[in-house]
Amino acid sequence: MILHSVKNCSGFTYIAAMCLVIIMGIMLGAVGQSWQTISKREKEAELLFRGGQILDAIERWRMPGPGIPANGQVRELKDLLEDPRSAQKRHYLRKLYLDPITNKDFDPIKGTQGGVIGVASSSNEKPLKIDFQNMSGVYKTFNKKEKYSEWKFVPTSLLGQIPAQTTVTPLPGGMP
Repeated sequence: MILHSVKNCSGFTYIAAMCLVIIMGIMLGAVGQSWQTISKREKEAELLFRGGQILDAIERWRMPGPGIPANGQVRELKDLLEDPRSAQKRHYLRKLYLDPITNKDFDPIKGTQGGVIGVASSSNEKPLKIDFQNMSGVYKTFNKKEKYSEWKFVPTSLLGQIPAQTTVTPLPGGMP
């Protein structure tokens, strides 16, 4: 009689173990979702910080200084590392930041007059943060944007110089 009850328990133990595995899988899935959201929020905050740093550097570049003309045009983003117009070493950025969403270079935004006036992400992902109404300056233009690539880090004084269609032209081999 005891042997008969042990056989019945082994089936129950197997079912209990399967239920435990299923419950753990569901819980790990939920944790993975929240971890993914936390990671995306951090990348988004980093995108706002890095884009803001480049935006500030472009604004400082445009300020007149000794031997530096007012409203000069940034030819390339690397010029923000060391100003080629000045005999003195002027640094507007410590380093060229990568886009934290794609881990690639930011897409430069060329103005109607040819110089770099800002940057944007190349990511077409939908951002978590879409409410920028309480923000000031250029960040207010990010309100209700559907993609990170629509967040244009351009000084407010240069917003009118963004060409109507800013598209990234891919290089041969598929690289933008």
